[in-house]
Amino acid sequence: MVKHANPRVVVPTLFLLIVALLIGVAFAQQNAIKRTILEKQEFPGSQWVTVTGIAEIAPGGMAARHTHPGIENAYILDGEGSLKVMGQPERMLKAGDSFQIANTVPHSLRNLSSERPLKVISTWVVDKDKPLATPAPE
Repeated sequence: MVKHANPRVVVPTLFLLIVALLIGVAFAQQNAIKRTILEKQEFPGSQWVTVTGIAEIAPGGMAARHTHPGIENAYILDGEGSLKVMGQPERMLKAGDSFQIANTVPHSLRNLSSERPLKVISTWVVDKDKPLATPAPE
């Protein structure tokens, strides 16, 4: 006699497995980025701060979709990447390319190499009372 799985057990178990997998993927993507803040300078008597830093995205890794409370100016130091900015066509970038992101516009950057990191230096002019970056899921 063949016993069938109880749907009351199978459905919640599958749901938990899917949630665990999604959490694992998100955690792996966050660990794929090494951020180093090089300088932070506040504008006297203002709400603004300039932050300069380097992001190193691991091979195949991604800076998931996020926003900044101000503008970002970036330059690709090494590697190749795919930049997605809300409302714009996807851009392929390589060492020597630069890009700008407007205030609070969602964007993401993926390392296209499976062998070497993507290195980006950025300068942000942002509201000093807000986090430098905020996740912006689709």
